[in-house]
Amino acid sequence: MIVVMQHGATARQIADVIARIEQDGYKAHLSEGEERTIVGVVGESPTPLRQEHYETQPGVDKVVRITEAYKLASRTFHPATTLVPLNGTQVGGKKIPIIAGPCSVESREQIIETACAMLEAGATALRGGAFKPRTSPYSFQGHGEKGLQWLAEARDITGLPIVTEVMDASQVEMVCHYADVLQVGARNMQNFTLLNAVGQSQHPVLLKRGMSATVTDLLMSAEYILANGNTRVMVCERGIRTFETATRNTADINAIPVLKQKTHLPVVFDPSHATGKSEYVESLSLAAVAAGVDALIIEAHLDPANAMSDGRQSLTPEQLTKLVAKVRRVAEAVDRMA
Repeated sequence: MIVVMQHGATARQIADVIARIEQDGYKAHLSEGEERTIVGVVGESPTPLRQEHYETQPGVDKVVRITEAYKLASRTFHPATTLVPLNGTQVGGKKIPIIAGPCSVESREQIIETACAMLEAGATALRGGAFKPRTSPYSFQGHGEKGLQWLAEARDITGLPIVTEVMDASQVEMVCHYADVLQVGARNMQNFTLLNAVGQSQHPVLLKRGMSATVTDLLMSAEYILANGNTRVMVCERGIRTFETATRNTADINAIPVLKQKTHLPVVFDPSHATGKSEYVESLSLAAVAAGVDALIIEAHLDPANAMSDGRQSLTPEQLTKLVAKVRRVAEAVDRMA
């Protein structure tokens, strides 16, 4: 349920509504917009939640029931798209940032050289895995904290903010120390202990859709982060697993407009994991921009043929440069910019 305050409602009236919500045993979540303030009522309590108790309070315009299971992620609760800061710009605004970099941080020299190439190609932020969840326990698992240190050094040199994956709740504090955005990978989308931890961190979060997850599953996972008071959340479509074998996953372009309608959280698209093949990345990126995506996250490598992971889906810096130019043209056509 949400309590919509009247335009011009006083701070005292808002505080009284919050006090009543807490008195009834629920949690209050405040969303302050330019036009009006909305107070979300979430949680469970033995006290019945009665609309009439709130409708008659001073300063209240109306009370609306939220039918979706995800309350805080719902656009009903927060009509305006949330803006997540990134490198002096915002994800969720008119500009479409491009996050690019290798699947894995392989060495200090590699990530610094790659960061410089990504900056020159037009990227807004640098992605790179210091911790790598792999299907096989014998595959390269990443350099851990040393990889994070190399990423931070690359940021110091280029100014590109860092997006990197955190795999376990015990790593959150350490990764926050180095990274600008915490990525929760597809395999961890329903790792609820991790979701609570990144929520409590108050750090920006990029939450990837699970391989077999529905849109509702994704938004319910985002709800865990939001319920901990962290509103700087982005949701990422990265392809789902179907019977099709021509590509690594099946890119769910449908999910982009669906998510844009259902949630106020910025929507990111990962064409690299969605296709698994570099030759399809450009087409899917342009389609995603046309569909309304708020940012792209793309794998790029200096030498894809010799990458330690996911080289098959990685672009070269030259290919990324060409892609960025095309993304800008499509973005302009749909009244956006990149």
